[in-house]
Amino acid sequence: MHLPEYYEFCSRVKIIAGYDALEKIPGALANLHAKRPMIVTDKGVSGAGLIDIVTGSIKDNITVGAIADDVPQDSDLRVVNHLAEVYRESGCDSLIAVGGGSVMDTAKGINIVVSENVNDLMLLSGAGALKKPLKPLLAIPTTSGTGSEVTLVAVIKDHEKHLKMAFVSYFLLPDIAILDSRMTLTLPLSITASTAMDAMSHAVEAYTCLAKNPLSDTSAMAAINLISENLLKVVKNPSDKNGRLALANAATLAGMAFSNSMVGMVHTLGHSVGSVCGAPHGVCMSILLPYGLEYNLHKNGHLTAELLLPLAGAEIYAGTPNHLRAEKVIDHIRRMNQDLHEATDGEHARFFKEVSGGNEKQMVPKEKLPDIARAALGDGSIFYNPEELDYDDMLMVMEAAWEGAPLDRNLIKKGT
Repeated sequence: MHLPEYYEFCSRVKIIAGYDALEKIPGALANLHAKRPMIVTDKGVSGAGLIDIVTGSIKDNITVGAIADDVPQDSDLRVVNHLAEVYRESGCDSLIAVGGGSVMDTAKGINIVVSENVNDLMLLSGAGALKKPLKPLLAIPTTSGTGSEVTLVAVIKDHEKHLKMAFVSYFLLPDIAILDSRMTLTLPLSITASTAMDAMSHAVEAYTCLAKNPLSDTSAMAAINLISENLLKVVKNPSDKNGRLALANAATLAGMAFSNSMVGMVHTLGHSVGSVCGAPHGVCMSILLPYGLEYNLHKNGHLTAELLLPLAGAEIYAGTPNHLRAEKVIDHIRRMNQDLHEATDGEHARFFKEVSGGNEKQMVPKEKLPDIARAALGDGSIFYNPEELDYDDMLMVMEAAWEGAPLDRNLIKKGT
């Protein structure tokens, strides 16, 4: 193993995982000296009855001060500021985020505003703005994808300016992440598929991009193995509690990996597709992942080859010649997307022209690809990608991913 000359790794979130992990909430809050939490969630989660499961587990001198279920699909600056006021008016002393990435990010944003006693999140933007610990925060994911329950980032969108702003601080790490298989049992099949492939992209890019380190590698490999072994089984049998818990653990492991090693061009382009067209992040990640590996193959193919073992198993790994293993990884991920497409009756998109915005309208129109390529040039994850990218490269990858065609590798500008 080649060790980096220097690296940092931090994963100080306490993780409580199991089939009845929610019952640990009262003790967890008591240990944090909190008695009146605000629950932050969205309409989909509350409508599925998941908040009832959470509140049913809260007792022993703990009182829910407020339940806010109006978090939008994309975190919203105005919603953050409004819910901070609800927190104060309700006399809350802590936060419980129950949902996916947008809910987690919103709760982190609220925590900044109430802990710093300001009225506008933007007053605390910029590196190093947070100087002290925030209010207690418990994170309960209802998707197995973003890993936000163990990351130090909150991405908040200013919808008026069409900007996504990243807040980064170790103080944004939740105090506790609770993984309970009951929280994902009602997740629709297509969202189960795309969010798990989001976690797969976190793990794969953590292992193959420039800031990798031995500890992030270990977490990434474990995540890849758990997703590969369980995702299709769960999509075919949604009530599989063992598989659901395995995917929840995989998402958390992948979150630990990429928050300590960063990601690359798959996220560079995926963030921009989400920003320009509003396409769900997990969908973007599942489509772009094989293209990112293809584009970087000449730079890090030896690392991609190593992923064949956790991805496909020992028999396929041993039976594949070393010089073909990286290509086999790319083929295997494309096969996963195809299998998920079939298992969800076509709802899991394999390429961007299949992504529907409702009424069979394309969510990612082909004429928007130049706008996406331009927007991607400003994304910070580009710096951790093994190969350089310019506008033409971004556009070439997006055109291939839109059609579902393989990359023409002769067109890749190979940097030094």
